[in-house]
Amino acid sequence: MADGGLSQTMESFTPGPETAKTFRNALGRFATGVTVVTARTPQGPIGITANSFASVSLDPPLVLWSPAKASKRYEAFIAAEDFAIHVLGEDQMELCQTFARPDHSFDGLDWADCADGVPLLAGCLARFECRRHAVFDGGDHSIIVGRVKRAALREGEPLLFSSGQFGHFAPGH
Repeated sequence: MADGGLSQTMESFTPGPETAKTFRNALGRFATGVTVVTARTPQGPIGITANSFASVSLDPPLVLWSPAKASKRYEAFIAAEDFAIHVLGEDQMELCQTFARPDHSFDGLDWADCADGVPLLAGCLARFECRRHAVFDGGDHSIIVGRVKRAALREGEPLLFSSGQFGHFAPGH
């Protein structure tokens, strides 16, 4: 019986506090897209870079993302009834870095509020305007499920994140 490639050298471990870095490295082997999630707070617009985005359902149209409980922006996003998820293109690294910083600002960016008051960023590959559908505990993160009210898209290649590095998709390779 074939071993299905199990004879390849792989480091096996049990996830726990002493293997946290190795576990993070294993998770990093899965390439993800990069998003910026935005919402409106009483203090103004807020955004955060996230790669924890996934589709959940086509009918009804549901997506999810998972903010870290340790984030200074966590409470604002948990409280937000409406939010937008922007999928970044390969040419939007600067936008990614802007919202990865704790002192981010919308100053100088091309954006506008939608009818629900959520800040929408221009030029992204795709955008999902959502209403909070459910929130679940996810360990050191929460899982926010949004019902998509409106979506938009354009042609282009995505900004990707894998093994702690940003890159782009090379079709046909």
